[in-house]
Amino acid sequence: MCGIVGYIGANEKAKLMLEMLKELEYRGYDSAGIAILKNDTLSIFRATGKLTNLANTLKDFRSSGFGLAIGHTRWATHGKPTETNAHPHTATFSSVIHNGIIENYQDIKQELEQKGIAFRSQTDTEVIVHLFEEILKTTNDILSAFEQTIARLKGAYAILLITKQSPDRIYYAKQGSPLIIGKGKAGIYFASSDAPLIGLAHHVSYLEDGQSGYINCHNFETLPNICPLHTNKLYAQKDGFRYFMEKEIYEQHKVLLETMMGRIDGDTILFDELKDFVLPQSILLCACGTSYHAALVASYLLERIAKIKCNVAIASEWRYREPIMDTNELFIAISQSGETADTLEALKIAKRHGMRSLAVCNVDNSSIVREATWTILTRAGIEKGVASTKAFATQVMVLWMFALYCAQHQRKLLPQDIRQQCTAMLRSVEATKVAPKMHDKIRRLSKHYLHGHGFFFVGRDIFYPLALEGALKLKEISYLHAEGYPSGDMKHGPIALADDGLFTIALMPQHMLFDKTKSNIEELAARDATICAISPIEVEVADDWIMLGNHASYMEEFFETMVILQLLALEISIRLGNDVDMPRNLAKSVTVE
Repeated sequence: MCGIVGYIGANEKAKLMLEMLKELEYRGYDSAGIAILKNDTLSIFRATGKLTNLANTLKDFRSSGFGLAIGHTRWATHGKPTETNAHPHTATFSSVIHNGIIENYQDIKQELEQKGIAFRSQTDTEVIVHLFEEILKTTNDILSAFEQTIARLKGAYAILLITKQSPDRIYYAKQGSPLIIGKGKAGIYFASSDAPLIGLAHHVSYLEDGQSGYINCHNFETLPNICPLHTNKLYAQKDGFRYFMEKEIYEQHKVLLETMMGRIDGDTILFDELKDFVLPQSILLCACGTSYHAALVASYLLERIAKIKCNVAIASEWRYREPIMDTNELFIAISQSGETADTLEALKIAKRHGMRSLAVCNVDNSSIVREATWTILTRAGIEKGVASTKAFATQVMVLWMFALYCAQHQRKLLPQDIRQQCTAMLRSVEATKVAPKMHDKIRRLSKHYLHGHGFFFVGRDIFYPLALEGALKLKEISYLHAEGYPSGDMKHGPIALADDGLFTIALMPQHMLFDKTKSNIEELAARDATICAISPIEVEVADDWIMLGNHASYMEEFFETMVILQLLALEISIRLGNDVDMPRNLAKSVTVE
């Protein structure tokens, strides 16, 4: 995810910006840049790739003496990871950096273009600085112009803006993306997380949504909720969580909102990325590991919602099976990194045979993105934990939206039906918020599941691939044997393993075949298997019960159950003393066969 830093003071600003941005490298980025305002000169430096490339452009630049500086690391969402799309973005006399998504940027951009303003980048961010300067033409009050600009924006943002018209202050705004302002002996500092501020600021203000204004060297004390800054950098990168995986589980509701931003408008699904998209007669979803489980989820949604026939293949198998390919079939490649070797090679085979393709990916300009006909980015941001959590959640959300997109273009659903689905999406995002009380219960329950000879994760319909994903999470980080099964398949063989040493994690949503699943669980309980039911309804034969919230749809139950399975794997692994973020034998991006 993008990173923001800023500074007001007399220290060497270029070097400071690089040092602060380096503390945000853990968030992931594909370009970086800084803007420095000093002595009425606004200097802009940008580069793609790593910070060393930006440092090379700054090697002969000096900026000591009083001035302003803002810096940014960009994770591409709108536009390719190019120098032109890198932040900061500049108009005539002002420069801006921004984290988040401006949902209505297209409307603002069109309005400004009609006034003769030329845009250089493909980003949503550039509209902010042009809109600010356009509004400033009608008022002499810079703060008012900035506030009017912010009032026009819809979406999530953390914004820092500097302008020659006000060379002693940085303008800021926060809505949905983190922004911190700190004060130290050498000046005022800004950042999107604690880590860049440690060793520089001694007190900080964590801004709340809706706050905006300006800061100079003299008004820091007017900010609310000022508190001392702790000094552990790794702790700061993890936002106080024990592991990156835990942090990433907790931030899923935020990244899911970013995944949806600009793509849902009332009863319409919008994908600006899908220009000239041709609706397919059938779809082949191809992926590996967690992404394969997301593909299985998508197959249920696409057939149920869009009425499009789907096949799902594990990439490492499909590429060697001499598959029959149909040019009327859409090939969907799903990968967190965009570099998954088996999925990439499968995509190349499909392309050679004339199949159109769609990449669902987290990394712009990755190999799979470059190969595909169309791309939908998941916007999950960097995922440090090897065991995928928020990447899976955003893949499922993107594919759910894609199913609705296909349905609306085929007129398979009425507008009110799409609106109902969009409401379910927003409620599903809410369902991923971790309640401390629930996490504490899972932490206590985890001590019951440290022995035995293995786990069954069982579910029906769309909860079957979620059972597969839950079993994979547990395997990856606890090293305990776990398998996912369709609940109805127990009697066809797996039930032979049922005894008092078998743990069964039963996915039992109220709105998806509850009674059928309950019957299957009773068969396992009759053979002394230990049952942990995840359900809004208490199950008498269950030994443990993790209660789901009272939801209106099975997709809301799906997303809450997903979080519970992730937390259960996390807490079991911690009790076993394992390194949750770096499990043995595994890598984040699998670039070999």
